[in-house]
Amino acid sequence: MLRTRQELEDIEARTLAPYAMASRASRGRRFPEPEHPIRTVFARDRDRVIHSAAFRRLEYKTQVFVNHEGDYYRTRLTHTLEAAQIARTVARALGLNEELAEAVALAHDLGHTPFGHAGEKVLNELMTPYGGFDHNAQSLRTVDWIEIRYPNFRGLNLSFEVREGIVKHSHFQDRPAAQEFDASTYPCLEAQIVDLADEIAYLAHDVDDGLKAQMLSVEELNASALFRESAAAARAASPAAEMRVLRYQIVIRMIDAMSTDLMTNLAGELERSKIRSVEDVRKAERVLASFGSAMGPKVEEIKQVMRDRLYRHYRVSRMTEKAGRVLDALFQTYMTEPRQMPEHVLARAERYGEPISRAVADYIAGMTDRFALDEYRKLFDPNERV
Repeated sequence: MLRTRQELEDIEARTLAPYAMASRASRGRRFPEPEHPIRTVFARDRDRVIHSAAFRRLEYKTQVFVNHEGDYYRTRLTHTLEAAQIARTVARALGLNEELAEAVALAHDLGHTPFGHAGEKVLNELMTPYGGFDHNAQSLRTVDWIEIRYPNFRGLNLSFEVREGIVKHSHFQDRPAAQEFDASTYPCLEAQIVDLADEIAYLAHDVDDGLKAQMLSVEELNASALFRESAAAARAASPAAEMRVLRYQIVIRMIDAMSTDLMTNLAGELERSKIRSVEDVRKAERVLASFGSAMGPKVEEIKQVMRDRLYRHYRVSRMTEKAGRVLDALFQTYMTEPRQMPEHVLARAERYGEPISRAVADYIAGMTDRFALDEYRKLFDPNERV
């Protein structure tokens, strides 16, 4: 049996919650295209993201640990896949549109710089005189402008809802790129849950990677009630398990606890607020997706533990400072002599009248950790071939 797009849309109409974003209700694309006979609009968007060059580059972009520190640490790509899995699970449980949630989750980090948040901080500081740099806005710019896949328009030509979700999935009111989507309204629930799925994924996997790297200890993490309770449950279920297995079981329970709380709390909030439609969600004047009153403080507590014990660890600080020096040097040398960048980068800036500063930021933001380090060596090591 081959299901057509219309039949899939009919299934959505029968099965999705009334406050879910139905595919056939999409506001469409910037550049009109014929509908696909088999895939819904959001499935098509998801597939376009997965096949983009920016998505492939996430494999060699840092989450916390620089890529060459070890083969088993999370990268932007593995983090993105974990966040998308959580978003799908939450969407399914609440009767939301899984394909839309997945598309937003897979695209939400496409604009991230090399070297994780350290890279974003440095590039934002360097770009302050030229309008600044924000990875959410850059993710939207990536799918709207930087990716070149089609003959009649630039970008991936994603649907309005996915593009809005990319730029609005977290704090967006003061973000200039959000003005196109009416910053006074809130995005659909599928985008709202991506923000929390992102948080759940990075907290859990940073605990896992930090323990694996021996940059976090169980004693330090026991300051967090969420970790403490998850560890106690894991030990009670498998008292003879070795530490490696126990670590995975703790992380599994942390993810489950946060995800279940998010689903339960959001379901209750929708009922209390009498949310009956996507329009109700947009006009709610607040984010509806959040952790409950008991889980919220636990999440903030473990965030503080991670800030104090992992993100400020001397090894992470060394990586952060190194990243800053590399990106600062690249930015300054490209700004001084733009012809050190590839010809197509300059040609695009000239053709569309873009400032060189934005072309430089686009070029650096698109780099992987490995490429940025290679470029640094080529530009500054006299013994390195250019």
